[in-house]
This record gives sequence, C-alpha cells and structure tokens, in this order.
Amino acid sequence: MSTSAGRTLAWRAAAALVLSLIATAAFAAKTRTVVLIVCDGLRWQEVFTGADPLLLGTAAGGAWAPTPLLRERYWRDDPAARRAALLPFLWHTVARRGQIFGNRLRGSDATVTNGRAFSYPGYDEMSVGYADPRIDSNEFGPNPNVSVFEWLNAQPRFHGRVAIYGTWGTFAEIFNEARSHLPMQVGWHPPADRPGMPSLALLRRLYATTTRFDEELPPDAYLQIPLLQYVRGGRVRVLFVGYGETDDWAHQGRYDLVLDAAHRFDGFVAELWHTMQSMPEYRGRTTFLITTDHGRGSGPVQWKDHGVEEPGSENIWLAAIGPDTRPLGERHDTAPITQSQIAATLAAFVGEDYRKAVPRAAPPILDVLR
Repeated sequence: MSTSAGRTLAWRAAAALVLSLIATAAFAAKTRTVVLIVCDGLRWQEVFTGADPLLLGTAAGGAWAPTPLLRERYWRDDPAARRAALLPFLWHTVARRGQIFGNRLRGSDATVTNGRAFSYPGYDEMSVGYADPRIDSNEFGPNPNVSVFEWLNAQPRFHGRVAIYGTWGTFAEIFNEARSHLPMQVGWHPPADRPGMPSLALLRRLYATTTRFDEELPPDAYLQIPLLQYVRGGRVRVLFVGYGETDDWAHQGRYDLVLDAAHRFDGFVAELWHTMQSMPEYRGRTTFLITTDHGRGSGPVQWKDHGVEEPGSENIWLAAIGPDTRPLGERHDTAPITQSQIAATLAAFVGEDYRKAVPRAAPPILDVLR
C-alpha cells in the first residue's frame, strides 16, 4: 500500500469516527421513548417474501389447517402482496413511514456476530452491543453483562421507567433480574393483581389454569394484556418486548401456526403503536425498533431449526419507525448492519452515547437516526 493510500484510508476512518460521535450526540432530537420489539426466530424470508410456497400447505410444512384456508389467508402471487398479507402493519405503516433492513435479495444484509445463532446469545448481543463467546447455551444462567436497559435505568432521568416484557422465562436471566432490578413480566409468572383492573384478575386465572404446551413461555396473547396496561400508565421511557410463538411453532414443525403467530405478532405491534400514539405522553415522540434474535435454516426440514449447523441462521432483519427515522422504506444495496449495533442505536434515540460507556459496543446504525 502506498503512503498516500494509507493516509486516505486513515482519513476516512477518522472521518467515520468523528461522524459517528457527532451523530450520536446530535440525533434523537424528538424521540423520548424507545421500544425494542423482538419476534423470536422469524425468518427474513417470510418478512420480505411472505409465505414460503415450499412449506405452505405441504407435507414439509406440517400444516393441520386445510390448504385452501391457508392459501386464502397468506398466499398472493406477488411477493410484495404476499408479505403484506402476512405482516400488514410492518409493510403498510412501518416500511412506508420508517425503514427496514435485511432483504438479502436486494443487497441488504443484517446478521448476528455471536457465531451461535440461537436465542440467549442473540438477546445478549443486541442488548449489550457485542458478542460474548461465554454465552454458549440457553441455560447459561444469570448474564454477567450489563445490558443497555440496565445501563439506562441506572441514570436518574430513566430510573424506574425502563422495563422488560417477554414471554420467555429466560429473559429474567438474560437481563439479570436479581442484579438489574428491572421490572419484568416474563414467562409463566402471572402479572401482579391490581385493584380496579378485572382484566388482570382474569388473566391471572388463565395463567394458573391454562394447559402449558411449553413450560418456558405462555401464548403471546397473554403478554399483550399486562403490556398495554403498563404502557397506559404513561411513564415508559425505554421498553423491551419479546414475543416467542413464531420460534416455538417452527421447532414443532407447524408452518401454518408460524404464519398465524407472525400475523398476530404484527397485530400486537400495531396495537401497541396505536395505543402509544393515542396518548400525549408518547404521540410523535416514540420510536420502535423491531427485529428478531436469529434466523433459521431453509428447505423442507431445515426451516424448523437454527444454529451454526443450519446455514442462514445468522441472517436477521431490522425495522425502525419514529420521529427521528427518515421514511426511506425498504432499504437495498446498503452497508451491512449487525445485531450488535442495536444497543447503541437504542441509546442514541434517547440521546445517550452508549459506546462512551461501553467501548466494545458496535456503533449505532446511522441510517435510522435523523
């Protein structure tokens, strides 16, 4: 390499660093509340092309529902129409008013960096800003890493206004409930009963009496009720929301229920968005980041699983909508983004420089910050 070429590369690197620092400090002029929403194990293929014809109503998809009914719900000849039928809020609202990354067919790559491509490492990477090779199992136990949620909650202006809501019981360990003291509604733990809220009393009964198909997580619909009650309190500044049915049904080989769960997930996100936009505390000042913790394999069998042994499991997607994100829609031919950038991006939306405190963390995604 010539001396001049070396100076040019050094100048570009320095300029990129300066721009990143300036951007982190200057962005998020309007966002006051940020919500990170994760749909566990939902593939980029369904997000960008809709129902997979290889799996829809075929033996490989393991469907119990009649094929004509599935096709009526989710099949359209055009992939753009097909994905909108599956995820109408994501495509009619989020993609039009925000941005979405991860369509590898259009040169937009979004990947994990943890080398595991399963849940605990993915949630850790997105919430701490870097991949930790120690996190090698979903049964790892309490997380030694401090998440961006715990870091923000330690600051006076966010303290007591950061929360974790998710169906997977392991979130209590991923976000280290014992150390972080973050308020959490996770797993099969019933929500606290509150006087004057009969819906929560009914939900507590359902938690106690529902047959548990999965001992680790209840239906996504059960989470939505206490989540909306919490949000309606008007005090949320930073929120994590994790839905799990898409991954659960994929592991069971039920593609019909994966599609149903994805469609309901989209409806839950829409309901949360419209609820918050109807309140003056959040209207016009809330940003949603929507993503997944990992991808999964492709083909008649491999779609059921994920991990390093299933090629493609490292591929994810990310969407953003809010007052500080330009409406650029579906991105294509973009620089690759990584799961590790989510933590700093989330902090930047509320005006905080996470990388200053955690130098190991990846930089924020500048494209979604105005």
